[in-house]
Amino acid sequence: MKVVTKLSVTAALALCTGVATAHHSFAMFDLGKDVTVDAVIKEVQFTNPHVWLQIMVKDDKGTETEWSIESGAPGMMLRNGWKPSTLKAGDKVTLTMHPLRDGKPGGSLVKVKVPDGRTLGPGAPPAN
Repeated sequence: MKVVTKLSVTAALALCTGVATAHHSFAMFDLGKDVTVDAVIKEVQFTNPHVWLQIMVKDDKGTETEWSIESGAPGMMLRNGWKPSTLKAGDKVTLTMHPLRDGKPGGSLVKVKVPDGRTLGPGAPPAN
């Protein structure tokens, strides 16, 4: 009976490890490319496991498109100068991201110039 229990626990842990590893993949983003946009914050989701910024970006014709930007974990961002109130709906920002590989409107945050003039990264010091 003990061998069966040990095997069950080992199998369960192995499955959990695979799920945790898959969660942290950045394969969907083109990490070799940076895109910078002027945007207006639509919504900030300051929740685990990652903070998300919903931004509105105008194209050359003035048409607005909503982009979803993934950032770091809330705790990491708090340690590096962020607060849940750092950005709010209506704030104008300049944001640099690694775009989605599939061309859809979204990306992974590299840095953002917030309304008080600071430049913040995705939870780590901002990239220059």
